[in-house]
Formats: sequence, C-alpha cells, structure tokens
Amino acid sequence: MGAWTGVLPSLLLGLLLTSTPRAHSANPGLVARITDKGLEYAAKEGLLALQEALRRITFPDFTGDFRIKPFGSGRYEFHSLDIRSCELLDSALRPLLGQGLSLSISNAFIRVQGNWKVRKAFVRLRGSFDLSVKGITISVNLLLGSDPFGRPTVTASNCNSQICNVEVDMSGDLGWLLNLFHKHIESKFQRVLESKICEMVEKSVTSDLQPYLQTLPVTTEIDNFAGIDYSLTEAPQAAAQMLDVMFKGEIFNLNQRSPVAFLAPVISLPEEYSHMVYFAISDYVFNTAGLVYYKAGYLNFSVTDDLIPPDFHIRLTTKSFRPFIPRLARLYPNMNLELQGAVVSAPFLTFSPGNLSSTPQMEIEAFVLLPNSLKESVFRLGVTTNVSAILSFNTSRITGFLRPGKVQLELKESKVGVFSVELLEALINYYILGNLYPKVNEKLVTGLQLPMLKRTQLYDLVLQMHKDFLFLGANVQYTRD
Repeated sequence: MGAWTGVLPSLLLGLLLTSTPRAHSANPGLVARITDKGLEYAAKEGLLALQEALRRITFPDFTGDFRIKPFGSGRYEFHSLDIRSCELLDSALRPLLGQGLSLSISNAFIRVQGNWKVRKAFVRLRGSFDLSVKGITISVNLLLGSDPFGRPTVTASNCNSQICNVEVDMSGDLGWLLNLFHKHIESKFQRVLESKICEMVEKSVTSDLQPYLQTLPVTTEIDNFAGIDYSLTEAPQAAAQMLDVMFKGEIFNLNQRSPVAFLAPVISLPEEYSHMVYFAISDYVFNTAGLVYYKAGYLNFSVTDDLIPPDFHIRLTTKSFRPFIPRLARLYPNMNLELQGAVVSAPFLTFSPGNLSSTPQMEIEAFVLLPNSLKESVFRLGVTTNVSAILSFNTSRITGFLRPGKVQLELKESKVGVFSVELLEALINYYILGNLYPKVNEKLVTGLQLPMLKRTQLYDLVLQMHKDFLFLGANVQYTRD
C-alpha cells in the first residue's frame, strides 16, 4: 500500500469519504462530523505520508546541447537522479464546498543527487551534482463521491505544483564549465520536477488512496443473521469548520432483507468542536436492530419445569399450581406445564437527554403437556416491564448493557378460571432476569462496529444522550504499518 494510504485515513479520520447524492435521500441513521481540529490532524498525517511518497519519485535521464564561447558546442546528460532528503513543513486541509476537500502544502524542500556526463567531439567527461529545490508549493482538490454500491470514491483534480528556487552545484572535470550555464539546467530541472510532483499525486490517489477507501465498511456483519448497512446516502455537507458525512445506518437481516416501515429522525448536531470527530447515531439504528431480532424470534422463550432450579418454591406442574389455580389441577392432574413467551411487537428504544429506555410488550401462553405429547393452551398473560439501557463506546465499537425493571403480569385469557398472577410474577421475574436478559446483554457486550477505515482508533472519548440520538466525540489516532 502506497504512502497516500496514510493521507486520507487520517485525512478523513478513519471514517468519512462520502458520496454524491443518491437516488433517495432519506434521513441518515448515522452522521460523522469532522471538525477543523480533525482536518488539521489529517493534514499533518497527510504531510508525513506525502513526504514519503515524494522520496520515491523517479526521474528520467535527460540530455541537452550547450554552446559556450570559446569552447564551442557539446552535449550533456544528467542521470541516476536520486532524492536524498525531503521536508514538507506546512500544510492545510479545508472543506471544498459541495465537492470534497482541498489540500495545500507549502514551504517544502527537496535535495537531489545524481551524475552528469559531457561529450565534446571525442572528449568525454563526467562528475556528480547536487540539486537543491526550495519553496515548493502543492495544491490539489480531492473530489469525493460514491459508486453505485455506496462505497466511497476519490479523484484528484486541479493539481498544481510550483517551485520558487532551484540551485545546481556540479563537481568533477569541467564541472565549472557546466556551472556557467546553470540557469538553463536549473530551469529544465524545475519543469521536470513540477510535472513529476503532480503526476505522482494523481497516480497515488488512483492506485493507493482509492483502494484504501474501499476498506471503509459498507456492510458489516453483527452476527450470523444481522448486519448493518453503512452505505453513503448523500454528498458531504462542507462548511467553514467541519465536514458532515451521512451513512444509512440500517440494521437488516442478512438472509432476507425487507423494507423498514419507519424513517430515521432528523438529527440536529450540537455545536461542539473540541474533538476531531463526532458521531451522531440516531435511534433508527437501534430500532432497526430491534425489528430484525423481533422478526427472527430472538426474544422468544420457552420455560419448562426442567429449567427451574430444584430448590425454587414454584414448579411448572399442575400440582404446584393447585393453591392459586385449583381448577387447572383438577382438569389436568399431575401434568407438566410449559410457558411460551413472545414479544408482541418490535421493542423500540426511546432516547432523551441523559436517558435511554424501552417498554417492551410481551405475552406468555401456558400449555399443559398432555400424555399423548400434545399441548393444550390453558391461559394467556400480558407482560409489561420498563428497561433502561447503559451505552458506552471504546476505540471502535458501541457496547451496551440492559438494566431490567420488574416484570408485571396481567391475565388476558383463561380456560381455567380467574386467578392471581403474583406467584407467577415471581417465577417469570426469576427466569427473565436469569436467562433472557443475560442472553440479550451478551449481544450488547459484543457491540456495534463503527464505520472506520483500517488502522484508525478513537481516544479521549465522550458520550452524550440527546433526543432521538446518541452523540459520541473522540480524537483519532492513525497507526502506521
């Protein structure tokens, strides 16, 4: 991977690269904001990467004729040109309204060494030379877009390089003679260098940077049946202090994707600029997850007596239920029961300042396990509970933990008469707290991967809860190979 792979991962802080407007422009589920501070860091990283790229420029041999009185005419050749040092001191990366980014580099210096040969009639002489190139400036526009799959693209445009001063010092036999027409030689070197610099920039953007941008995940698997769509949804919104990048942020079933019946909310990001990058992750991301897992039956459960600890005071048998459902015990003496629980509708999270909660609606249906291996429904319960969630994030992932509230039961339907549900509440609370919530928390601990390019990590993390979205702030560190 070439040196420009270091320019934009940090240049766009490991997350961005954006798209031209797509066929639809629904609200994004996730917005990444790159601040002035982030662009400044990107320019610094880009400077180091470009410095490495310039050191690898190869120059062609070039020749020319000279005529100096009283020596007459001859022919010279410069070959084996090698960049010995390169320093790029100042750079700036700025949003380019409606197009992408503009990168400018100034106050740069290059030192080149090589060999020369002179031929006059039958005389051939040779020596070495030192070339000092000072006051180099480079400017290039990085036009950001997307392909039909929502993957980022970048092209270089309007590249321009200028050199203020070129000095050649030649040594060896007749080196003093070549120094007499150094202006001609220096002018030729300057033209070659200026064209080579932009040629290198444009080639690196195409062959190194563009493939690197393809490492930005468009689809990331969460587990064996769910993934998240991080395709780009619209053009970058560039302003004086920032660049906003829009991601779809929709979680979907990997085997059978279906349209989502609700839209992402409009996100109004806070005016925060103290960190390099901010993520605004709307409740749409989490609620599409709830929809996928609901349709997959992930939150459904079944409880039989063998799953109840031996020392628990309630058993899933008709005999154990005799004190509070006597008719059940009379109609089905000494039989086992099975409780089947299911979420009635997809659980939705509610975001508010400082709080994240959900009120899932569930139902539990009780079955008697008949001797002929058939099941017979005997009553149905409604289940309500309030769940709060704690979210956090690390260098690349959002993780979570559910803090359950008490489960409350309501008798919805019964074939064995009306009865109190208090003892059943104790059983259901025991099972859900000990089995269902740990199962969900196991998923939440794995977390959700943020859309980031390779070799980038987040640090100095902050997290805020706002209405309809989670707001994450961080600085970015790019790790070189």
